[in-house]
Amino acid sequence: MTVPHIDPFHAMTISALAHKLAAEGRSIIHMEFGQPSTGAPQKAIERAQHVLATDPMGYWESQPLKERIVQHYQDTYGVSLTAEQIILTCGASPALVLALTVSFVPGARVALARPGYVAYRNVLRALHMEPIELACGEAERFQLTAEAIAALEPAPQGLILASPANPTGTILSAAEMQAIVRVCQDRKICIISDEIYHGLSYGEPAHSVLEYDATALVVNSFSKYFSMAPWRLGWLVVPPEKVDAARARMGNLFLTPSSLSQHAGLAAFECQDELEGHVQTYRRNRDLLLKALPQLGLNHIAPPDGAFYIYADISHLTNDSLAFCKQLLLETGVTTAPGVDFDPVEGTHFMRFSFAVSTDRIEDAIARMIPWFQAQAEKASKA
Repeated sequence: MTVPHIDPFHAMTISALAHKLAAEGRSIIHMEFGQPSTGAPQKAIERAQHVLATDPMGYWESQPLKERIVQHYQDTYGVSLTAEQIILTCGASPALVLALTVSFVPGARVALARPGYVAYRNVLRALHMEPIELACGEAERFQLTAEAIAALEPAPQGLILASPANPTGTILSAAEMQAIVRVCQDRKICIISDEIYHGLSYGEPAHSVLEYDATALVVNSFSKYFSMAPWRLGWLVVPPEKVDAARARMGNLFLTPSSLSQHAGLAAFECQDELEGHVQTYRRNRDLLLKALPQLGLNHIAPPDGAFYIYADISHLTNDSLAFCKQLLLETGVTTAPGVDFDPVEGTHFMRFSFAVSTDRIEDAIARMIPWFQAQAEKASKA
C-alpha cells in the first residue's frame, strides 16, 4: 500500500501571500477563511484569564462541559444524549478523524457532496479510504439528495453530510434530511454529519441529523458560532456502541483538548446574547454582499442559507479560479478562496467569499472589488 497523495489547501497558500503583502505594508482584507473576526465571548476570556492565574491545569476532560453540550442538544433539537457520548476534541478536524476511524476500515467508500470542504476528501484519502464525490449543482441547491444516494451502486459504507455546508452555506430541509436518513438506513450507510455551522442560519434553522438517526456521528466545534477558532476545541457525538472505540482513539492520537479552552468553552455557552449579536453582523454582511453581487457581475451563486459564505460562479471571467483569486489579492488586497479547493472538477470557475469579517471591512472590500470585477468583465468581453 502506497502513501496516498493529498492535494494542497490552496486558500492557505493565498492566505500566506496575503500575510506577506501585509508585512510589506499593503492593506489586506481577509475573506479567504471561515474565521470570525469577533474573537471569543467576553465571559469566556474572563474565565480563561482567571484559570490561567489560579490553576496549573493538566490533561483533563471537562465533565461539566460535556453535560452542558448534552443540555444544548436537548434544548436546541429535542435530542437526548448522555455525557459519555460526547468526546471532546482539539477542534472539528480531530473529531472527523475519530468519526471516520471508528466507523470504517481502509478501503471503505464514503460518499460526499462536490463542492464540499476540502478536508473531507483529503482526510479520507490520508486514511486510505475512498471518497465518492457526488456532483451537486444549481439544480440540487448544491446539496446531496436522497435520490442521488439511492442511485449509488454499490452502496458506499459511509456518507458525510454538511448542513449548513462549506463552501456554499446551503441548508438541507427537514424533509430532505429525513429522506437521506431513510435511504442510508435502508442501505446500511453510516452517516457522519458535520454540524460546525449550526447556529449560523438566516432563515429556517438547520436540523441535526440526530433528530432522525440516533446511530449517526456528529462533528461540531467552538470555532464558528462561538467565535473561538484559535482555541481549537470541538466535540464528536457518537452512538453508545462506539464510545469506547472513540475514546481509545482520542486518548492515543490526541490525549485531551486544551484544559484552558475547555474552561472557556463552558463559559461561552452562557454568552448567547453576545453570540447572537455576531450572527446579526454576519446577516448584515451577507445582505451587503448580496446587494453588491450584480455590480460585480456575479449572478449565479449557491443559496447562502447559513454559515458565512458566498460561493459564486465566475466562469464568464476565468477558467482558473486559483490564478483569479491571486490576481484579485495582488491588485485589490482582498483575499478569497478559489473554488478548486472545494471542487476539483468544476471549481476552476467558482470562488468563495467569507463574510465573517467586520461590516466596515465588507464595505471596504466591496468598494475595492466593484471596479476590479467590472474591468475583468470588459477584458473577458474583448477576448
